[in-house]
Amino acid sequence: MNTPTPGSLPLIQLKTERRSNHPWIFQKMVEKPANKPKPGSIVDIVDREGQYAGRGFYNGHSRIALRVLTADPDEAVDEAFFARKIGAAIALRREVLKLDAVTDAYRLIHSEGDGLSGLVVDRFANTLVIEFFSAGMFRQRDLIKRILLEHFPGADTYAFAEEHVQKQESFDLSHPPTPKPTVIHEHGVAFHAAPGSKHKTGFFADQRDNRLLLAQWCQGKSVLDLCCNSGGFGIHAKTIGGASEVTGIDLDEEILEIAEHNARLNKVRIKFIQADIFAWLRDVAANPDKKFDVVILDPAKMTRDREQVIPALKKYLDMNKLALGAVKPGGIFLTCSCTGLVSEEQFLDMLRRAAFYANRSVQVLKVTGAGADHPWLAHVPESRYLKAAFCRVE
Repeated sequence: MNTPTPGSLPLIQLKTERRSNHPWIFQKMVEKPANKPKPGSIVDIVDREGQYAGRGFYNGHSRIALRVLTADPDEAVDEAFFARKIGAAIALRREVLKLDAVTDAYRLIHSEGDGLSGLVVDRFANTLVIEFFSAGMFRQRDLIKRILLEHFPGADTYAFAEEHVQKQESFDLSHPPTPKPTVIHEHGVAFHAAPGSKHKTGFFADQRDNRLLLAQWCQGKSVLDLCCNSGGFGIHAKTIGGASEVTGIDLDEEILEIAEHNARLNKVRIKFIQADIFAWLRDVAANPDKKFDVVILDPAKMTRDREQVIPALKKYLDMNKLALGAVKPGGIFLTCSCTGLVSEEQFLDMLRRAAFYANRSVQVLKVTGAGADHPWLAHVPESRYLKAAFCRVE
């Protein structure tokens, strides 16, 4: 990697003083440079007065024009920088969190949470899935892969970026052949992970701790797993929790096939139903005898658009109101949101209103988020996207 040394980098000037240590600087805060660097170039940043304000990636095509990687004028953003940052992220998972003792599937790098804005890496056994959210990280793809393989020799790698990201960030990633599905383990439970499928990086490791926590309330209980995806919560409920019966509902036929494979992999019987949860729950509401001891509601992300947050909250309200109607009195309800633009405060207020409209009393036992392998910096709350509320319903 031939990285320019500090002082020889293109200079980008801000329209104002730099009054925040948030790594994102938006286009409207940046003066247009006379010679626009290529998207993803490493640049030096100065404020309106010409004072040094940081060093990072520039992208004149993106709403996020600058992604600050260091505020230290003496720290070069070079191969040693990436080796240091990636090494620290991996050490957190392996040496501090000791995740290898409980799972071989976890997030290795969580973008801003690990000081590497625009880069996410997930480990699924011997496969590393590298997801790019910025042109800057995409330009460093060969270096990133090389450093990762130094820590995981012989691992398979799969790099991808969602189409809307490539369009916004102005880069083009031609997707390599999809890697073979692999089997991963968490807390002794086995799952098929399918990197390269349409279901994000292949498996939702962020809910690992929440799956284990929910299982403690499932002994001998009937469990309903709504938006069950590949069956994570339901299979934990059956294998670790000892649930008497588990029903999983999802609209996606393809993901239900994976869920069926996962159930067979763990030698448990789960009833999976392909259905729209709104219609299915309305049928349940019409049958007072069909209620469940434990209900999980974990829908997909509702929106990436700030303008659509209110409609997203309305949809959350409707589905939570219906889901609450399926919980037996005294039963457990776990409701989740992975929509980062919806705050925890907004989500809990939605739950309050859903309980009111469902005429149910909801006692919140615990509010959690993603596992510790998804850290977030105090000054970058955007990395904290997952909300999970464990409740008891009367």
